[in-house]
Amino acid sequence: MNEFMQPIIEVVRLMPYWEECAVVLGVIYLLLAMRQKIACWYAAFASTLIYTFLFWDVRLLMESGLQVYYLVMALFGWWQWRKNDPTNTKENTLTISSWTNRQHLGAISAVLMMTLLSGQVLASNTNAAHPFIDSFTTWGAVLTTYMVTRKVLENWVYWFVIDGISIFLYWDRGLYPTAALFVAYEVIVIFGYLKWRAEFNAAQAPAGKMDIKP
Repeated sequence: MNEFMQPIIEVVRLMPYWEECAVVLGVIYLLLAMRQKIACWYAAFASTLIYTFLFWDVRLLMESGLQVYYLVMALFGWWQWRKNDPTNTKENTLTISSWTNRQHLGAISAVLMMTLLSGQVLASNTNAAHPFIDSFTTWGAVLTTYMVTRKVLENWVYWFVIDGISIFLYWDRGLYPTAALFVAYEVIVIFGYLKWRAEFNAAQAPAGKMDIKP
């Protein structure tokens, strides 16, 4: 793996603005996702590709591996959101949904269990920086990215927690533009949640279902 990654990492190091490009693409992704625009997945794919090598270079091994998952999920998300094209029939439209408390409990428990397992493996067998924090943000992001592809409302709440922890992780590894990006994410996700919640409540109103409250 090192033999494969090293030449690409050297190219990234020689291009000082790669991280800034990834940051800009990350902002574009989130703003488009907030508006439920399918183009968000193109920005996500490009940003993720850059971060795959940046994170490997600073020994955030779980984060680097997470980017490979992101690449796959960007394609999956694009395919899922394509169902939301206005030309599709109503039955094929992917709309915003909300998880039950039981679903949230199961999801959070799974993240914590995987965090302990992978964190211990990394701490014992690698030189990974902050193995347990790295593992938590990684597995949390794995879950939450899937929630985005399925348009689960609470993904924004999960991202708020994960992004807040990630700020420390990236700052500690000297990825200052990325840390700044995640500070911006913390603000954007609030507006994203409010926008999706309003649309969710509006969609539920004709059916007489209870609104999601703040």
